[in-house]
Amino acid sequence: MTLSSVFIFIILLCCSSQIHNVASADYRAALTKSLLYFEGQRSGKLPPSQRVNWRGDSGLKDGQDAGIDLVGGYYDAGDNLKLGFPLAFTLTMLSWSTIEFRDQLARQNELRNALGAIRWGTDYLMKAHPQPDVLYGEIGEPDSDHSCWQRPEDMTTPRSSFKLDEQHPGSDLAAETAAALAAASIAFQSVDKKYASKMLLHATQLFDFANNHQGAYSDSITPAREIYSSSGYKDELLWAAAWLQRATKMQKYLDYLGGAGDTGGVRTVFCWDDKYVGAHILAAKLVLDGTVQPSGIWAQYKTQAEEFVCSCAQKSNQNVQKTAGGLLWFLPWNNNQYVATATFVMSVYSKYLSSKGAPLQCSGGVVSPDDLTSLVRSQVDYILGSNPKKISYMVGYGPNFPQQIHHRGASIVSIKKDIVPVTCQGGFEAWFYKNAPNPNILEGAVVSPDRNDNYEDSRNDYQLAEPATVTIAPLVGVLAHLA
Repeated sequence: MTLSSVFIFIILLCCSSQIHNVASADYRAALTKSLLYFEGQRSGKLPPSQRVNWRGDSGLKDGQDAGIDLVGGYYDAGDNLKLGFPLAFTLTMLSWSTIEFRDQLARQNELRNALGAIRWGTDYLMKAHPQPDVLYGEIGEPDSDHSCWQRPEDMTTPRSSFKLDEQHPGSDLAAETAAALAAASIAFQSVDKKYASKMLLHATQLFDFANNHQGAYSDSITPAREIYSSSGYKDELLWAAAWLQRATKMQKYLDYLGGAGDTGGVRTVFCWDDKYVGAHILAAKLVLDGTVQPSGIWAQYKTQAEEFVCSCAQKSNQNVQKTAGGLLWFLPWNNNQYVATATFVMSVYSKYLSSKGAPLQCSGGVVSPDDLTSLVRSQVDYILGSNPKKISYMVGYGPNFPQQIHHRGASIVSIKKDIVPVTCQGGFEAWFYKNAPNPNILEGAVVSPDRNDNYEDSRNDYQLAEPATVTIAPLVGVLAHLA
């Protein structure tokens, strides 16, 4: 090899190393922003450690109508509602992200922020569960909230508190809250055993409440029908039992999973309203770990889990569709929420398979753990800018990202800059209809393109341009996996 050849080889080696480092830094930056997003969604009295400085204290009287302190938690999306059903799913997924990718989060110096994001939500969930068979599931009324455009610090809309009890059951909401607190207890076990035990007690009580008083929460909290209506509660009961089994190792929960009359079959999405895939994956881990026999209902769980993964990997008889630009396509409304959960499931199952040295046998061929990680990376890269529009669908990431997301707090001047209250209708005239970038950047928020890989940066488009907590929580784990 000549001297010039050696020089060229060294230059190429350095360049390839720099390219790799840039890619790694991109995932790290996105991970940091994904956790910052939750600080932008905080309700209540903000702590001194608050990093999203354009936000202020809000919702400080929540729960007063019911004589209970319900201050805190997170606003659901671009409105000022606190909604227990999607919030609990958000916290379950944020906890699962932290459990599975704890070491990666620690290496990126984000573990403390992840645990802080969980705790901000779980503190609220435990407040909302003042008695074994009572759970507050919603603060605010959709109609009045959506008819106003105000930053949360200025809210003048009713902050009505809605609850479940023995006469007004909600197995889906109670079980999802149980799942969230059980998963969070695992995440906190090594850093705060007392806090973990407290959450686990709430979780066990909530599971019993959900199981003993069955019914759909949106039949008891009727305003929820307008926004997060539930299609059933059998999935949440399985999902909660799976998390309680993992947290407690108690036979009671293993028996519940093993005695289920309906495992849900093969699913097409994993989301706030359909938890079967999550339950299937957790049950499949029990099979892979040898905790249960790979037969009967346990074989069903594992097969159904793997069918979903295979369909995402394009190796099934019923593959998930893709857009022309390569994004997995599930449903028109905020499609990236489903991409986020699918990529999370693939990331976790890749980890499980790798630990056993096992590939995944799909009807369309063998899929290796590396194959799954490559697909996950392609989906995240699409979200971060490798798409036909060359736009990052994560706000604040990269040079080109959405400027007019549908989000009250982001779209109105910060109360730190202008303390003059924004009125209910005045906010529409002054800010909602203003064709200009939002004055505040909600870093880490994720929005979605349409089926044709298009995105119109319009504040009026609540179907595609409104970010929600349920999208970001699983991405925390995915980004930690890739970083």
